[in-house]
Amino acid sequence: MEEPIAHAPARSGQRDLTTGPIGSALLMFALPTLASNVLQSLNTSINAIWVGRFLGEGALAATSNAHIIMFLMFGAVFGFGMAATIIVGQSWGRRDVDAARRAFGSAIGLVLVGSVIVGVLGWIFAPQILVALATPPDAFTPAVDYLRVIFLSLPPSMLLVLMFMGLRGTGDSVTPLWFMGLAVLVDAGMNPVLILGLGPFPAMGIGGSAAATLLANIVALAALAAWIAWRDLPLRLKGAEWRYILPEPALVRTILGKGLPIGAQMLVLSTSALAMVGLVNRNGIDTVAAYGIVQQLWGYVQMPAMAVGAAVSAMAAQNIGAGRWDRVTRITRAGLFYNVAITGVVVALVLVFDRAIIGLFIPGGSPALPIAENINLLATWGFILFGGTMVLFGVVRANGAVWGPLAILTIAMFPVRLGVAYALLPMLGADALWWSFPVGSAANVALAALYYRYGKWREGGLLVPEEHCDERSHADIEPAGGLKPAA
Repeated sequence: MEEPIAHAPARSGQRDLTTGPIGSALLMFALPTLASNVLQSLNTSINAIWVGRFLGEGALAATSNAHIIMFLMFGAVFGFGMAATIIVGQSWGRRDVDAARRAFGSAIGLVLVGSVIVGVLGWIFAPQILVALATPPDAFTPAVDYLRVIFLSLPPSMLLVLMFMGLRGTGDSVTPLWFMGLAVLVDAGMNPVLILGLGPFPAMGIGGSAAATLLANIVALAALAAWIAWRDLPLRLKGAEWRYILPEPALVRTILGKGLPIGAQMLVLSTSALAMVGLVNRNGIDTVAAYGIVQQLWGYVQMPAMAVGAAVSAMAAQNIGAGRWDRVTRITRAGLFYNVAITGVVVALVLVFDRAIIGLFIPGGSPALPIAENINLLATWGFILFGGTMVLFGVVRANGAVWGPLAILTIAMFPVRLGVAYALLPMLGADALWWSFPVGSAANVALAALYYRYGKWREGGLLVPEEHCDERSHADIEPAGGLKPAA
């Protein structure tokens, strides 16, 4: 017999995002997510500092290539988790706890299988992937060693991210923060130990940095699973509920139908980034190292936009599930405001203190330093526009609209960003690559705003399968034209 719709008791860190003031709720939900992003990027940066200081520019360039490939592989299975999170958010908005657990269990099963397959293929074909990227010869061997171990960490990494996403779908952005902190402590602490072979550990070189990441993901995943079970959090599975990991046909159709286009969006970003890396690699190892350093800075710059976008998506999903369409437009406006305010401040700080920040990664006399400063100056400001896209996409995805964002992203990344890079390359040289980033971001946010205003993303029904609720048309709640544009 199915568990009835229930009001789960509130627990520490969880928020009901369907009532109360929108601005303060959005900010309080986004801040722990922002802190989690800070910790994750800080971890990546610390690891890059260890690699750059101990192993040199060649190893740093190797990790830069490997991280972009990892993002590509991550995108191959990420969409399933994102689709399940939308269902979790809508179910939680309706207070249908069992539907949320079913979606979460199905996502675990799908992501586990997908990440294992991708990890095995990545291990086998790592050299061929790096050859296709025109990885510089000095960086090729360490890149293979690093990438293969990173591929081993894909299953625990993906499951950890999925659990974070699921918890945020229930309004809990605090628990993921603590366990991200645990992962960072293990990863950053073990990096120099395994790179240099301190104590009883062997010296593994660049492979040690990847091994530290693998160890950190396993420890954090095991600890989080134990915490969810001990605290009896809403998404915990126990007893007969473990069968939810074997996905039900209705959930499989929904998760695949929405997850594949979301995953395709990640693949579009990844393949665009890989094409850019191929262009960057042709400018020599100093430019590759400089680009890798600036990517570290961009990880911090985009964090507010990612956090606000995640908060907006979670709030919108819960309110759509609860039938509170009157709040969705206000959520969008608040998200756009916070993005401009917070991302704008971060961009200003990175531009003002760029030499001091970049100098953390490489010695002051490195030829990569002025190249990194130039990239930062030309391209970083475009992340303010990127943040607007994250907010708008977060809202429309919360109602299961995934094909519009995919089409927009494809246009912005390929004919626009890469088109500008290739067209201006003969005139501007490497600067054409850096200018293409803000140009692509401008096209992305403009098309996203048009889709938000005129697209049909408000039409359709809830994503909760029929056996858990009667699927309703949004026309029964509010006419599609009732929402005003936020931008």
